[in-house]
Amino acid sequence: MYSRKVELAVGGFVLLGIGALFLLALEVSGLSLSPGKQTYTLIAEFDDVGGLRPRGKVSLAGVTIGQVTSITLDRESLKARVEMAIDTEVDYISTDSIAVISTSGLLGDKYVDVSIGGDLETLENGDYFYSTQSALNLEKLISTFATSQM
Repeated sequence: MYSRKVELAVGGFVLLGIGALFLLALEVSGLSLSPGKQTYTLIAEFDDVGGLRPRGKVSLAGVTIGQVTSITLDRESLKARVEMAIDTEVDYISTDSIAVISTSGLLGDKYVDVSIGGDLETLENGDYFYSTQSALNLEKLISTFATSQM
């Protein structure tokens, strides 16, 4: 009888461990079992996205306010068109705000950092950021430095 109780306890512990690993995998991947927040779409065009990926975070003052939903090439301007889903509670992004592709750490993930402007008018669903700054391409910077003559 004692071995039966031990086997059931070990089995329960293993099932709890598998469940915890499943939840951890969902959290790390950016997926969720809960329904998503209400969002609206903002669009920015960049010369170079430099490794930014869909589901990358969008932050304001270091706080995550949304995520990148898609990255496509605009056929007319030949720039990368980045669509972002912004939480509806963040409805105060002014029309003169700047979208910058930044890196968390030296070699970390790319994300879109929003710097708020001073205009009283705000961006609405489907609006574009007029001012953007592309990702810093470290490889180009190093090759330029290495090939420059002193």
